[in-house]
Amino acid sequence: MGYREIALEKALTFIEPGPVVLITTFDGKKNNVMTISWIMPIDFDGHFVIASGPWNYSFKTLLKTKECVVCIPAQDMLQTTVRIGDVSGADCDKFSRFALQPLPAKTVKAPLIAGCQACLECKVTDVISRYGFVVLQAKRLVRDKNKALGRLWHAVGDGTFTLDGKKSNCRRLMKDKLPPGL
Repeated sequence: MGYREIALEKALTFIEPGPVVLITTFDGKKNNVMTISWIMPIDFDGHFVIASGPWNYSFKTLLKTKECVVCIPAQDMLQTTVRIGDVSGADCDKFSRFALQPLPAKTVKAPLIAGCQACLECKVTDVISRYGFVVLQAKRLVRDKNKALGRLWHAVGDGTFTLDGKKSNCRRLMKDKLPPGL
């Protein structure tokens, strides 16, 4: 066997859970946005978990307002998405700094971001403080019909990113596991 032991700290580079997303919040005065790479669906009913905590300026607003928008950046937004995660909303207006265009949502006060391929308006349904897990329930999903869908940026966990590639269709093999409508 050709296995060799590597540093345990690298484990997350093999299992980063979901795409890199932008989470928008509105605290009653200003919009904010944070970059999150730890997001995953937990059921077929639109529940997601993000990992965050008090180190993120948006976290306090997320807990207070119990709502946000999960925006899926388009393929051409990687560098902006990384830069958004590199500064704090406590120190600047990220929408102005990164020339982001906020668009009104219908079910939450947090904005959509123009140019993203899709946005999910979400309500917070639970917080598991020990791990910084915030459980979200998607209330509305919109997509930009002018953006390519399906190609998502994924953080590897070491400062590098991959872009989804070719899809393989195994729906026929899984038809008994998929809920109606998927």
